[in-house]
Amino acid sequence: MVDSIGDSLDRALESAFTRPIPKSAQAQMKYLVKQLKGTKPVAQALGVSQRTVERYVKGQLKRPRRDLRDRIEREVKKRWQPQIRAKAKQKAASTDGVVVSTRARFGFTAAPGTTDDARIRDITQALPPEFAGRLFTAREQGATEQQLQRIAAEGLARMYFRANDTRAHGLGVEFTDIEQIEIEL
Repeated sequence: MVDSIGDSLDRALESAFTRPIPKSAQAQMKYLVKQLKGTKPVAQALGVSQRTVERYVKGQLKRPRRDLRDRIEREVKKRWQPQIRAKAKQKAASTDGVVVSTRARFGFTAAPGTTDDARIRDITQALPPEFAGRLFTAREQGATEQQLQRIAAEGLARMYFRANDTRAHGLGVEFTDIEQIEIEL
């Protein structure tokens, strides 16, 4: 499975958590019921019946099947430690930036009529806070994976290929075929 920038941003924020998420299905369901204020919204979010949610909360059901377990965990992580998550985003967007490690295909368009054929590259590059802020804001606003790729490509083009805009002015960078990507705070 190919990594996505959105998933990588989520994992980066999860690395800032100070406490682990609840482990058991019962504890996770109780947490979701508390956060969403009822069993009905939890059932809708997970795509199960309200009665199923109630059974997990009571402890009558203990081991969800794999796909449901993954959905429960994803919903819990989405809501876990919101203040910690917000502080991590703020810090990345104002002072620290993010580090992007990727293996992807990069192609270039330079001066009129000149091109460099795209090739796979392994790149690890720190991006300044402005790009971190743009990535997190776009993710929150429901940007598509292509939109997130465009923002990451702009950041990598500026910092890696154009050395913070000190050389290769006008160099356009195409960022495609992502094999692996990891974003760290």
